[in-house]
Amino acid sequence: MGGAYFSNAGVFLVETVFDLYIMAVMLRFLFQLLRADFYNPICQFVVKVTTPVLRPMRRWVPGFGGVDLAAILLMILLKVVETALSSWIQGYRPGLPAVVLLAVVGLLHLAVYVFLFAVFIRVLVSWIAPDAYSPVSALLDTLSEPLLRPARRLLPPIAGLDLSPIVVIILLQLILMLAIAPLGDLAGSLLSAGIGGG
Repeated sequence: MGGAYFSNAGVFLVETVFDLYIMAVMLRFLFQLLRADFYNPICQFVVKVTTPVLRPMRRWVPGFGGVDLAAILLMILLKVVETALSSWIQGYRPGLPAVVLLAVVGLLHLAVYVFLFAVFIRVLVSWIAPDAYSPVSALLDTLSEPLLRPARRLLPPIAGLDLSPIVVIILLQLILMLAIAPLGDLAGSLLSAGIGGG
């Protein structure tokens, strides 16, 4: 029984450390993709944390069409290592297909939650301090507006009430349930079966 506590703690530590850095890389990728203001102090922090790893990678993995392929590769590699370590601590010996699929599912899940939280927190901020400016609110606008804009065209404001966040949150939840969850179940079945594992 004591071993289970230690393995749970080990998985928690591995996932926390890796996910914090993966989140930083993902935010940098999204900020670049959505053309955020990189003079923003939060952007500056994200750049400072991720540049030491991304700069050498870009020598071998150049960007394409404005997409930072090095950041994508780094996120996948980090998530693969995290998944493999967590599985090993729990006693699984998954094959590479299971690990890669679990890693991709984890990254998709994280990306959807980044947008969910951005929309949700932006709504809260608009209620509490609608005219206040902060570095955080500026980045929330950057992350959420590309999703809210088409939703407003689909459902224009009614009596001055913007319902686009509700539309976006529902769609993101559907993506989680109908696209990402089945992939997660498939990855979990591969993990349990130990396909390709030793």
